[in-house]
Amino acid sequence: MADLITTPQRSYIMSRVRSRDTRPEMMLRRALWIRNIRYRLHDRGLPGKPDIVIKKYKLAIFVDGEFWHGYQWENVRDRLGANREFWIAKIERNMARDRHNNKTLNAMGYTVIRFWSADIRKHLQKCVNLVMLYIEAARAGNVPYPADY
Repeated sequence: MADLITTPQRSYIMSRVRSRDTRPEMMLRRALWIRNIRYRLHDRGLPGKPDIVIKKYKLAIFVDGEFWHGYQWENVRDRLGANREFWIAKIERNMARDRHNNKTLNAMGYTVIRFWSADIRKHLQKCVNLVMLYIEAARAGNVPYPADY
């Protein structure tokens, strides 16, 4: 039988989960900074408070945790065990909010790029290249209407 975690233990574990300045977010920020890309952090004036905002190019970047934002949700949803109804409702609300924030940011003229934290950890250079490609296209005036990446 699996080890059961008590409610106070679970509460402590969940209190340690960070919503900003996570390791993947810091990795991406450092990589962009090294390439002389300047940005704002967690802009409260924008829907969803994007993790990284490059206002000059109207680019909003989010670094999403797999559990909280529903990575491969159809597969994961079936495997949830404890407090199943709560977590399904919570994660689906998060996913709906993400979609709404993307649409609102697009309507404001922003392009939204969302990275999974695991992709940044495993493929940082590819993620940075995507951002750099967008910026180069924006500099050249070749950026189409804002779209989700």
